Amino acid sequence: MSSGSWGCRRAEMLRLLLLLLPPLLHLGPAAGQLVYQVREELPRGAVVGKVGEDLALEPRRLASREARLTSGSGKQYFSLDPAHGLLVVKERIDREALCESSASCFLSLELLVEQPVQVHSVEVEVLDINDNAPRFPRQEYRLEISESVVPGSRFPIESAQDPDVGSNSVQNYQLTPSEHFGLDLQDLKPGSKLLELVLLQPLDREQSTHQQLMLVALDGGNPAKSATAQISVRVLDINDNCPEFDRSIYMVTLLENIDPGMLVVKLKAFDPDESSNGDLLYSFSTYTPQKVRQLFTVHAVSGEVRVNGSLDYEEDTSYEIYVQAMDKGSVPMTGHCKVLVNIVDANDNAPEIVLTSLYSPVSEDAQLGTVVAVLSVTDLDSGINRQGRAQELTLML
Repeated sequence: MSSGSWGCRRAEMLRLLLLLLPPLLHLGPAAGQLVYQVREELPRGAVVGKVGEDLALEPRRLASREARLTSGSGKQYFSLDPAHGLLVVKERIDREALCESSASCFLSLELLVEQPVQVHSVEVEVLDINDNAPRFPRQEYRLEISESVVPGSRFPIESAQDPDVGSNSVQNYQLTPSEHFGLDLQDLKPGSKLLELVLLQPLDREQSTHQQLMLVALDGGNPAKSATAQISVRVLDINDNCPEFDRSIYMVTLLENIDPGMLVVKLKAFDPDESSNGDLLYSFSTYTPQKVRQLFTVHAVSGEVRVNGSLDYEEDTSYEIYVQAMDKGSVPMTGHCKVLVNIVDANDNAPEIVLTSLYSPVSEDAQLGTVVAVLSVTDLDSGINRQGRAQELTLML
């Protein structure tokens, strides 16, 4: 067996003996406990504590008494410099890897000294440094909020995580200025916060369909480290707008001999709501007389008004068509307009001659100027198609 193996074997035997028979051993001066603090991430060789000085042992005595460190953990983070009586860093220490987010983090060691045998407990507290920036679980949070939601409503947002502890953990949040949204932060327990987006003012989808916000998380380090995340708010529509025609009255002039199927006018209504709340159907309103419904049609989708029957100026010189646009919301809303159609006369009627009076028989010796008959001439057309009003004519010799 090599001398090195024997030394390790002897140390283990001494350790076991100390555990099994502590009352029977005389340890010389009373064994003590040493407590040190060290910041994480220190380089190798960084001094943790002056072991020799704290135990009142000169460095040469530590060497002669074969002072050495033992640890219950698998990895040795510290070593003893017996020549100078110092406890130094042997391996890089990552506090977050050792203790995660625990408020305290200790590494336990034992300093074993022989001649006489003494065991000193060594506790090293690993102090946190601000070596980690906060992180949000995701880069973007997407929310869908109805425009009917009342101010004061709250929407939880996943908080940022920071493996550092104490003041080096997340301490504050900031939101880009917004007239509609604010932040509320509540402490649930140490190291845990409830983050909520709060609606400050009512949303109006017709004014803004989306809201883009920037959320910033800040830790308490100096300088502070930060993380950012986007909050994308999609405003959901409710049926809160009535359809509106681009004009309230449409005025159209048609010849009375226009063919059935010809376009009269194309109506256009607009509803700022979206989806079915903004889809429109056109139809006659309840105010449209049945006669007008027989002479004209309204296309439900296009809003086209067309001639459906024969128009006759001599019967009606104008028509009033009342049209509505109705959306497809669960509680439909409607808008209304009026189409005023003026009919222009066409020369579609021949004059009529009516014999109103006849003097018969006529004597052969009747003088010139004697009335033979009275005729009446009428024309149902108007204007130049009529050339004046109905006249009464006298037929004379």
